Amino acid sequence: MILVTGGAGFIGGHLAASFVSAGRDVVVLDNLDPFYDTDIKRRTIDVARQAADNGDGSYELVEGDVRDADLVADLVADAQFVFHQAAQAGVRTSVKNPRRVDDINVEGTLNVLDAARDSPTERVVFASSSSVYGKPSYLPYDEEHPTTPVSPYGVSKLAAENYVRVYGDLYDVPTVALRYFTVYGPRMRPNMAISNFVSRCMNDEPPVVYGDGSQTRDFTYIADIVRANAKLLETDAADGEVLNIGSTDNVDIRTLAEVIRDEIAPDLSIEHGERQAGDAEHTHADVSKAGDVLGYEPTEDIRSGVGEFIDWYRKNREWYEPLVRSS
Repeated sequence: MILVTGGAGFIGGHLAASFVSAGRDVVVLDNLDPFYDTDIKRRTIDVARQAADNGDGSYELVEGDVRDADLVADLVADAQFVFHQAAQAGVRTSVKNPRRVDDINVEGTLNVLDAARDSPTERVVFASSSSVYGKPSYLPYDEEHPTTPVSPYGVSKLAAENYVRVYGDLYDVPTVALRYFTVYGPRMRPNMAISNFVSRCMNDEPPVVYGDGSQTRDFTYIADIVRANAKLLETDAADGEVLNIGSTDNVDIRTLAEVIRDEIAPDLSIEHGERQAGDAEHTHADVSKAGDVLGYEPTEDIRSGVGEFIDWYRKNREWYEPLVRSS
């Protein structure tokens, strides 16, 4: 059995559906926190359930919290692999409430690791983040770059990542930490830059860029994230390692907004808002280590990936609308 914590979220949901489609038995642990929209999470769950209905693997949803140590222990005890995606996401959210981020991202991770220490789990894969790097000394970031996070979210991911490493070293828990670089694609959270820009342009509203738009990001297409994780079902080559999972290029936020605007509604202007506290200035991944260890090679650059997301959005605008339930 594969356990995916946070499996009703964007990345966790894609992992769960992909594993089920590959014939695996999957259990998802998710508390359905309405951080961005519980309806979106329920649609994400339905995608994986549909894969199970199609005769592939099996799917079970457990509504619960990674902060519930007893529940986590029960689930991990039966898991061959654990993909620990559950977290309080959002740099800006972390600035407002750093203790909540620590409670979920660090204490929740410790619950998973403690449970894995006492079980025959073959591997714990931890979803880390490019936010651990913070201020760039050089670009692109390789895994040896100094880690100086600039937000409580980045600090929480770095702390959890260090626990993952230590549990691997001290307690022989096979672990891998994947540092994701700004993941996007179908079913992504509506409060991310790309989905926000697309939504506003589709509604004939100008995209809003925070700050002057000179900040750069390495955006990673969700299918590449799924492939990197799936590889860890097949090999122990990455055990004990930290790996960047990013793309091949980066783009400044204003250019990103212009690319999306030009594709959907070229007559719209670009508006600017106040720069948000805790936002990193630049991110850019060196993925050569992941290439060497896992054969990882990103398949989408930002322009082609955004084009695919726009096409998906046009066909699935209801994804971000409230579900209509019968009384």
